[in-house]
This record gives sequence, C-alpha cells and structure tokens, in this order.
Amino acid sequence: MKPVIALVGRPNVGKSTLFNQLTKSRDAIVAEYAGLTRDRKYGEGRVGEKSFIAIDTAGIGQEVEPGVDQLMAKQSWLAVEEADIVLLLVDGRAGLQADDDFIARRLRNAGKKVFLVVNKTDGVDPEVARSEFFSLGFDEVHPIAAVHGRGVTQLIQHVLADVPEQPADVLPPDDDSIRIAIVGRPNVGKSTLVNRILGEERVVVSNLAGTTRDSIYVPYERNGRKYTLIDTAGVRRRGRVDEAVEKFSVVKTLQAIDDAQVAILVVDAHEGLVEQDLHLLGYVLEKGRALVIAINKWDNLDTYRKDLVRKEMDRRLGFVEFAKTHFISALHGTGVGDLYTSIEAAYKAAGARLSSSRLTEILAGAVQQHQPPVVRGHRPKLRYAHMGGTEPPLIVIHGNNLTQIPDDYTRYLENVFRKVMRLEGSPLRIEYKGGENPYAGRKNTLTPRQVAKKKRLVRHIKKQKRKD
Repeated sequence: MKPVIALVGRPNVGKSTLFNQLTKSRDAIVAEYAGLTRDRKYGEGRVGEKSFIAIDTAGIGQEVEPGVDQLMAKQSWLAVEEADIVLLLVDGRAGLQADDDFIARRLRNAGKKVFLVVNKTDGVDPEVARSEFFSLGFDEVHPIAAVHGRGVTQLIQHVLADVPEQPADVLPPDDDSIRIAIVGRPNVGKSTLVNRILGEERVVVSNLAGTTRDSIYVPYERNGRKYTLIDTAGVRRRGRVDEAVEKFSVVKTLQAIDDAQVAILVVDAHEGLVEQDLHLLGYVLEKGRALVIAINKWDNLDTYRKDLVRKEMDRRLGFVEFAKTHFISALHGTGVGDLYTSIEAAYKAAGARLSSSRLTEILAGAVQQHQPPVVRGHRPKLRYAHMGGTEPPLIVIHGNNLTQIPDDYTRYLENVFRKVMRLEGSPLRIEYKGGENPYAGRKNTLTPRQVAKKKRLVRHIKKQKRKD
C-alpha cells in the first residue's frame, strides 16, 4: 500500500506550495473532493520508483476560534490520524513561534513518524535558519525552499527510505480472484451492499488482516468463482452495520481503487450525481480500472423521479457510456445479483487481447470508413496496430504524421475498437508511435554528374536574369 504523508503546520508556512511540488500540480490537487473535507486536499506523488499519497491541510495552532476555524483544525488533525508520515512545516524566515511548539508537542503524543521541515530557506543561510528549531526536540531538521523545489526531492527520499519500491501485496501472488472495490460517498449504502453481496450464495468467507490503512480484503466464492471484496470502511457483521456512523476515508478509497481490478461506484439515487461522485469516477478512469455503476436506493423512488434520474445519468455519464449502470436496492437485494454479470464482463474486457493482425485489420477498416483529417497539409497514415498492455487494454498504433491527430478522431477509433472487441465496462487507451525517418541526420551526397547538372542549372538561371 502507498504510504500517506500529511503536511501540517501553522498558517502560511508553505504547506500548499510543498504539496504542489510533491504532486507536480500547479493547482495543488490531483484528486479533489469538493465539499467533503473543506480544508484537506489529496494528491498522488512519486519519487523514483516510490509513490505516495500526500494530504494538504489548513493551518492550525493552539488558539482556535469556534466556528469554521475550529472545524478546519479538526479536519487537519484527522489528516494526521490518517497519515503514516507527518511533515511538520515551520517558517525559516519568521523563526520559531509558540504555535510551532504546540503542534510539535501534540504530534509527539500522536505517536506518528514526524519529520521537522524548515521551509522558506531561500535567500538565507539554511544552517542559520534551522538552528533555533532544534529546540523542538527533533533529531533532524530538514531545510527546504518549496517555492523553488530546492531540497524537496532529497527530503522525500529520506522520508521514504524505509518504504520498499514494490510493496508486498496483502493477497497471495498467485491469487486468481477478481478484486472488487466498493467506492462512493458516505451514506450511499456501500457497507449495506458489501454485506448483501457476501450474504448471497456464499461458499467461503474469511476475513484477512487489514492493510496499514485498514482496508479489509474479504475473499469468497460464488458459483465456483473466486472474488475478493475490498471494503474501504471495513466489513462488519450484518447486525453491526450502521450507515449513520459509516466512516469515510478518501485515503482508503484511493488505495482500494489502486488495488482493485473492478470498481463499483455506488451512487445515491435520491441525491443523484454530485461533484464528489465525478471526482471518484475520474480517479477510477485515471487508474484505468474496469467500472460498474450502481444507483442505490432505487426502490424508494416513484416513477416520475426514476425517469428524472435516468435522464440525468444518461446526460452526465456520457463519457463513461462503456460502463454498465444498474439500478439496485442494497437493503432489499433488488438487482444486486445482476452486478455479477457486469463485473465478469468488465473484468474480461480489461484483460482482452487480440493479435496484431486482427487489430491491424480493424484499424484498416476504421480508416477506410473514415480517414483522419488533413493536418498542416498532410494526412496522417495509420499503418498497423498491436496490443501494448492490458488492464486497461492499450492499443499502440504505428504510422506517420501522428502527433497532430485530433482527440475526436482518437475517440472514433476507440469506439470502433470497443465495438469490434466487444469491450464492456473497461476503459480503452490508444497510443500513437510515429515511424522514424530513415534519412534523418544523413547528408545527401551528390554524384559528379549531379554536381555538373546543378552548375549548368545555376548558370542558366543567372543568364536568364541578365536577359530580363
């Protein structure tokens, strides 16, 4: 599992600037959940072969006014609870403040792995800037300049020194089950759906130890087929499920999506699609996971409301029309069994493979039906295609002048390949590779005859100019 790094400190010490550097994002977000956590932002970063999840938090201190500031401070400390590693940022220019000491003492009581980071050391002597912060009691003090990125890579390399490049999977390497992540906003019925799924025709159900982020992996069998459910909130016994207090963690959800092969996005039919649902959906597509959409609490709607919800789904989910949408009731079990058909189809589509000759044949038919548009006086030539990978299927197309192919033509090709390959529930990616010019870098050497001809031509042109 990816380690989680929380950035904490008092206001205006550069937490968001460091967050931007870690996630390589100018707007400080990679996966944002607007309105869910108010002050916390989640992003994914990578240093070398090690990836991690970063959490940006609001400024905190020992004096918090009741109201919004109090709620924001509470969310910041919740981020500390979620994290494996905490970076305590202080301001090297402003010097040691009372709030810095307060936060440091509270972090020591939290029992987390904490690193003290002195930011804004650009333009000053880093050794002088960090000297007074040793009084906070940390063995190491790391000076950086987040705005310029100076010292950031070295800091993260040091912080992640004990993290393996390839974390061991909690599942056996030879596991042949379909890993399914149930994701969605709070109170949409995720845990109810998990328990409903486990209660249907189950043969084997056993709880494995949770990962470091407490995502629970539950292997089970249904009709002789092996599955593994990944429940971000923890699978509990049916009698102990209480949706009113269902705990939601963005970190757990992101990690569950990373580990899954198929993601089931659960949406509340009463509330419809909201921005948080679309952010989750975007992360699923970014990771290339197979997708099934479940519209829950369907049984409580009247006919008029059902028609409105269907129209909304058709309008707002057009960009994932490859995903099968089910209207279910997790509480009563209506339509839950039908999810398995779509799960199997999505899993099969994600691992689909075709021979290069068959893919090239499909490509030729698509080009014959609709040629790529002319770009800068040249029409791209698509010569052949082959499989570049699976989960999701990646089709690599070779040819000439491919750098300027418009997105709408790429979508056209995706639709053609998807229709012919009968891909349902899995995204499809297309990658272009242009052919190398065999004469690039070579100087054209003229033969003696060509040189003589060139001289005669030059003399002729000069003679014509004199006559004119």
